[in-house]
Formats: sequence, structure tokens, C-alpha cells
Amino acid sequence: MRRARIKVNSELEPGVYHLISRTVNGEWMFGTTAKEILRRQMWQVADFAGVEILTYAIMSNHFHLLVRVPQRPELSDAELLRRYAVLYPKPTKYQVARLEVIRAGLAANTPIAEAWRKRQRALMYDVSQYMKLLKERFSIWYNARHRRFGPVWADRFKSQLLEGKERVVQTVAAYIDLNCVRAGISKDPKDYRFCGYAEAVSGQARARQGVQSVVGGNWEQAQRSYRLLLFTSGGAAREGKASLRAEQVRAAVEAGGKLSLPDVLRCRIRYFSEGLVLGGREFVDGHVAAYRTKHSLTHRVKRHDLPDPGWGEIAGLRPLRGALLS
Repeated sequence: MRRARIKVNSELEPGVYHLISRTVNGEWMFGTTAKEILRRQMWQVADFAGVEILTYAIMSNHFHLLVRVPQRPELSDAELLRRYAVLYPKPTKYQVARLEVIRAGLAANTPIAEAWRKRQRALMYDVSQYMKLLKERFSIWYNARHRRFGPVWADRFKSQLLEGKERVVQTVAAYIDLNCVRAGISKDPKDYRFCGYAEAVSGQARARQGVQSVVGGNWEQAQRSYRLLLFTSGGAAREGKASLRAEQVRAAVEAGGKLSLPDVLRCRIRYFSEGLVLGGREFVDGHVAAYRTKHSLTHRVKRHDLPDPGWGEIAGLRPLRGALLS
């Protein structure tokens, strides 16, 4: 039987999102230069769109982003112009001329200026628009750099809505920053240049703000707390990739056993990459009820409780095959 296609209620709503996008055919397309360009563009487009990056991980064939989308505020014309300049730091002659017309129109509040305001605002505080801008801009750079054409990305990005509870956000943040450890690239995420934690440790102010937003406190306090979270959540010195095979994890779970948080986060967890909603049971149940009402579904959509390895009560929304792991 074909499974129901489920979508998050609205990517326009404020909240915390775990976003994932993969390359076409899963090809290893990103070397050091490509990762650096994508990293810069993540921050650039986030500044324009009003999205707060909490952490991220850029790998050779995919990337993870943990972002917070705040309530949509009223923006002044000066702020709209500032953000436009962020998105186009080196405008073409046409863009310069066009912007002069816009500036004059904003001062006089002309219909052309009002239409421009609406277009700019429509691109902001929206996960879909943020990812569209980011992936389009990177694709243009990548194809030009490698003298190729065609798609860079496999398909639409995956979007997972998280409950804003501290433990939920912290667990997913740690899972993202530990990508390089699970892949066997680095024993310590601070040594992997293309993740949010490493960038924060290197001194980047916005990356530090992301870590502080996840665990709280000033930078010194946040660094100690987050590093402890990472090293008690899978960052302990171990050789190679995930130390537990998928069949071992499944066998333990099916036997009613519990796995430690460090062991679980050393593995690839489908709930963190394919589940559409993640949070406490009450939070997930609310979305289950909304989906059933909207799509007239009954048994196909239900809450799935995750085995508790020490992170507290966390549940997911989406029927997943193969239990825990991908």
C-alpha cells in the first residue's frame, strides 16, 4: 500500500527547524572550496531572510542546518535596503540603476516601491524561501565554477519542525555537530572546519550566538555546557565511524533494552533526518491531530516514541521503516 505523503503544517510558522539537503544522486561533489562557499552563503542568506542559524554541518554530499525562524516583524525601509545590499554586495549596473529608482520610490511611497517592499518581505522569515535562495545561489556558483549545467541538488530539502524545548533542540544540535565524528573525519567536532561548533570555537560571533541560543549563558558558559553535551552525546574518543552496527541497535531496542545517548548519537538516526515533527508527546500529538483532520487520515499517521537513551521524552511524527536507523 502506498503510504500517505505528509507535510509539515506550514514552513511559514515561527519555530525551530532541522533542514537537510542532499546532492543529486548522493554524489560527493563538495570539496573544501565548495564547502566554504556554501558556508558563507548560509550566513549571507540567513542575514537577508531574518533566519537565525543555531548550528550546521556541511558534508561532501549533503548539509544539515538547525535554524530558528522568529515572528515576522515590521521592517523599516532602511532595514529592507540593508538586507538587499547583503544579498547583492556587488550589484550589476542594472541593479544599481534599479535601486536608485526604488530609493526614490520609497521616499515618495509610490506603487512601484510598495510592490518592491512586498516582494522583499515575502522572501523573509520563511524556511522554504530561505532554502530556495540558498540552493539556487550555490547552484549558480557551482555550475559556473565547474563548467557544468543541470541540477546540483537531489530534490526538495527535508524539513523537520522541532518543539522549542531545551533538551530537544540541544539533542538535535549535538547530532548535527557530530556528523564529522560519525563519518570518521574527526574525533572532535571543533577540528572539523565546516560545522557550527568549530566556527564558534574559532571566534565567529554569529556562530557563538547560535551555541549560546542552544544552551544559554554567555560564551564561556555556553562553550563549557555545549562541549560537555557533545562529549557525553557521542563525541568521546572512539576510532572510525559509528561504533554500533544498525542490526545491533535494532536487536537491543527490540529486546526492550536501552542504549546510552553517546551510543545512539554515534549512529545515523532516521528520526533526526526523516521525521517531520520532533518533540514531546503532547507536541507531536497536536500535529498528529491536525494532519488527521486536514487529510482525513486515521491509522496511517501516528506518534512514534523514540527509545529513551537519556534525553528524556522525545517522540516523532511519520511512519518509518526499519525502526531507529537509516
